Amino acid sequence: MTQVGVEPGRWSRLHTKFVVEERYITPAARTRLYLTALILVVVGLSAFIVLLVGVSTHTGFERLDQPVESWFDARRSADATTLMIVLAIIFGPIAMPIIVLVVTVAWAIAAKHVWRPFLLAVGMATGVILAQVLAPVVRHPRPPIALMLFGPDKSFSFPSGHVLGASDFLLILAFLIASRRQRTGFTVTVFTVAVLGLLLQVASRLYLGYHWISDTTASIALSMVIVGAIIAIDTRRTARIRGERIEGDHSQLQVDGS
Repeated sequence: MTQVGVEPGRWSRLHTKFVVEERYITPAARTRLYLTALILVVVGLSAFIVLLVGVSTHTGFERLDQPVESWFDARRSADATTLMIVLAIIFGPIAMPIIVLVVTVAWAIAAKHVWRPFLLAVGMATGVILAQVLAPVVRHPRPPIALMLFGPDKSFSFPSGHVLGASDFLLILAFLIASRRQRTGFTVTVFTVAVLGLLLQVASRLYLGYHWISDTTASIALSMVIVGAIIAIDTRRTARIRGERIEGDHSQLQVDGS
C-alpha cells in the first residue's frame, strides 16, 4: 500500500520537472526577442565566414594576428600572468565541463522545471561539438610554443574552445536568467558582467600565447549564432501574447520563473 501511494506523487513531481512555464509579454517585446535572435545569427555567421576565409587565405582580419600577439607579449608581468592562468584553468577543458555540469544539475534539481537548465546544456554541448569538429578541419596553427606561458599545446587553434565555452556559458546563462525577470536594470547588469567575463577570457588566451585574435573573434562569432538560436527556441516555446492560449500537459503559465 505504501509503495502504491508513493508512486503517483513521484510521477507527479517528475512530470512537473518537464513542464515548461510560458510567460505573457507584449507583442513588441516578442518581436524584439526574435529580431535580436535573427541579428545574432546573421551577424555571427557572417563574421565567422569572413574570419574563416581570412584565416584560410592569410588575408583580411588574420593580418592582425601577429601585431595583437606582439602587443600582449610586450605587456606581460608576473601578477598578470598568474591572473590569466587562473582564468585559463577556470574555463579550460577540465574545470569548465565540471562547472557546467554542477550548475546545470544543481539548477535542474533546485528549480521546479528543467527547461532552462536543458537549454544551457544544449547550448554548451553545441559549442563543444563545433570547436572539436572545426579545429582539425581548419588546421590553423597556434602561436609559437616559445610564447606559451602555461605549457606547450600543439593542437590547432581555430576557433578557441576556451573562449567559445566561456561565451556560451556566460551569455546563455545571462539570457535565461534576465529574460524571466524582465527588468531593464537587472538585464543590463547581468549582460555587462557576462561580457566583461568573456573579454577577460579573450585577453587570457591572447596574453598566454595560445591563440590569435582571429581565433578568439571567431569563437565569439560562433557563440553569437548559438546564443541567437537559444533565444529563438526559448521565445518560440515560452513567450506568449495576451489572447494566446497556454495549452498542453507540458505547459503552464509562469508562476515564479523557475
